[in-house]
Parts: sequence; structure tokens; C-alpha cells
Amino acid sequence: MKKILSEEEIREELFARYPALQGCRDDFVAMFNACVRAYENGGKVLVAGNGGSAADAEHIVGELMKSFLVRRPADEKLCGELKERFGEEGAKIAADLEGCLSAIPLTSMPALSTAFLNDVDPLLVFAQMLSGYGRPGDVFIGISTSGNSKNILNAVMVAKAAGITAVALTGESGGKCRTLADICVRVPETETFKIQEYHLPVYHALCAMLEAHFFGDVAKAR
Repeated sequence: MKKILSEEEIREELFARYPALQGCRDDFVAMFNACVRAYENGGKVLVAGNGGSAADAEHIVGELMKSFLVRRPADEKLCGELKERFGEEGAKIAADLEGCLSAIPLTSMPALSTAFLNDVDPLLVFAQMLSGYGRPGDVFIGISTSGNSKNILNAVMVAKAAGITAVALTGESGGKCRTLADICVRVPETETFKIQEYHLPVYHALCAMLEAHFFGDVAKAR
């Protein structure tokens, strides 16, 4: 039977497989702890990036919003209500639903984003969305390989003004995000595609650790 790993085992496996990431350890742990606090207090994670990093934003949300490494049971109260209200049909729905860690990709709303960029300012699209969807105690993860993407920096400023923890996932220099964000996870590369190659294991480990933290006691191996 497949073993369900603890959050500590997932973390240590990340740094064992990618020893070059050891320099990111403290910031990685800080990012994880910020997400834990957000979820424990009923908050959520919002993610944005450009180009390949936009795809990474979607990828992160996909891992958080459904079962990832283990089968997560859906919320017991919701399942109970479904069964009570809708009988057999409700029970079938409840049996197939999976537990979620609430997350929103700010890259996925073309009608809103194109309207705002056309009518107002393309570099404020993520900032506008964050001002609407974000709440104090949430976490914003802005992905920028350079750390200087203006639309990410604008969103980081809105996050900080709104009481949202601002996390940047960047390359080695960190760019302006290094000093502007609350937490900056800087992977040790300078070329865009190589930075993105490190971002993948970092956010996979983050998502797996969050799953282990919130569902490890009740999850089943997939």
C-alpha cells in the first residue's frame, strides 16, 4: 500500500532531491506557514503570473482545489446536507466530491481581465482582481522569474495595503519583489526556463505539504 507522507517528509524530500534549493529553505517554510495560517482562519490563496508563470499559477490552484497525492474526503457537513436534502442522488454526489483548499488563479478570467486592461490599465489587472477577491489574512503568491514584473509588483502593493500576505516566487536576484514582498522564495537560477524548472518542485512540495497538514489524518492513498 502506498505510504502517505507527512509534511516534514515531503519538505525534506524536496531538499534532498534538489540540494541547490537549500538556500530557499527558510523562505519556503515561511510561505508554507503563511498558507497554513490563511487556511486555518478561513482564508484562501490567490495566485498570478505571466506567460509560463501564468500556467504555473493555474497548476498550483489545480493541486490545491482537489486531491493531489492522496484522496481527500469532502467536508462532512456538506456531505451530510447533500444526503439529507437529496437522498440517493445527494449521496452519490457526496461520495465523489473531494476536499478543497480554497485557491483562485487570477489568470483565468478573460472577460474581466480584458475589459479592465482595455478600459483602464493592463498593468493593474491582477491588482484589481486582488482588491476584489482578496481579504485580510489571505495569501497572494505572485510568480515572476525576474522579480520585476510590474503587474505582479502592483498586486503585491495592493496585497500589503489590504492585509494580505504577499509571497513572491522568483529567480536568484528576487528583483524588486525581494524587498517589497513579505516573503520571497528565490530559486538559484538566472535564466527564465531554468528558474521555472525549479519553481515546479517548490510549489508541488508546497501543495503536497498543505494537503498532508490538512488532510493527512483522514486521507487515503490514491
